[in-house]
Amino acid sequence: MNLLAIESSCDECSAAVLKDGDLKSVVISSQLIHSEYGGVVPELASRAHMELIVPVVEESLKKASTSKDEIDSVAVTYGPGLAGSLIVGISFAKAFASSRGIPVVGVNHMEGHLYSAFLEEDKPEFPFVALVVSGGHSMLIHVRAPFTHELLGQTRDDAAGEAFDKVAKLLGLGYPGGPVIDKMAREGDPKAFKFPRAFMDGDSFEFSFSGIKTSVLYLLKELKYDPGKPDEKLVRDICASFQAAVIDVLVAKTINAARKFGVRSIVVAGGVAANRGLRTSLQASAETIGAKAFFPRPLYCTDNAAMIGIAAHFKYLKSGMVTDLTLKPTPNLALSF
Repeated sequence: MNLLAIESSCDECSAAVLKDGDLKSVVISSQLIHSEYGGVVPELASRAHMELIVPVVEESLKKASTSKDEIDSVAVTYGPGLAGSLIVGISFAKAFASSRGIPVVGVNHMEGHLYSAFLEEDKPEFPFVALVVSGGHSMLIHVRAPFTHELLGQTRDDAAGEAFDKVAKLLGLGYPGGPVIDKMAREGDPKAFKFPRAFMDGDSFEFSFSGIKTSVLYLLKELKYDPGKPDEKLVRDICASFQAAVIDVLVAKTINAARKFGVRSIVVAGGVAANRGLRTSLQASAETIGAKAFFPRPLYCTDNAAMIGIAAHFKYLKSGMVTDLTLKPTPNLALSF
């Protein structure tokens, strides 16, 4: 079965083609204009999607050596995300499906991240514990079987990716903050500054990163830091110390969850999963409990249609879940448990 997948929840316009769950092509068009504003501008994002959606889909079909007449179903993100951006992807998906008389599979964006590790040749085994970390979410999930999920904990305030972006802004490093902090941290001293680790109550699987962000803010005020005249060594040390504090919490809680539920597979997904420090630390920690950590390659950590397609593969082929043409965008869509 040939499936066309579409992702347009934020500022990436992406399309992918999968055949029987195997990825044949993925095209991602990133909107660089948002870097000028320090974050995504919704109106600009939706306008860009309208311009990009047709050529992006055409390119994905071409790369997959597949014609539109060979597509058997269409998967599309319907939330969470920016309303205007979601509307563009959903409208295209419904029009394409209606013209072909094929089913539409509505996919939760977070479901895409959750199953993104299955795009790789080395796949996790059910059941597994998943750490999903991005700009808007930080959550631990116990996945017993395909689309059988239990939420173990999530952030009470800032998500990990959001904290990275805010700290990068304080340091004058631009947007998005995750990649640049990760790069700077490699040459810094993670013990130069002691930032708080919010482990919360006992064996809690919930997260809080606002305290770490605030600690960085107070440090910069104390140091009278001027982002216009940065001290490179100081910036590297702050990045390394901040990143270490975030990673310590993410890794500790994930390993505790894996140990508690006796799983041997740990999946890490979402934009922050591309962080090199997190990958190194979690892989090493997983080995200490006889588990294995699975990370999608960096291309599949950020928003992309390939992850929407693989989630739809599990949802449609494994469970027969389809959506009719009344599918609507749901900007605040929650992951179902």
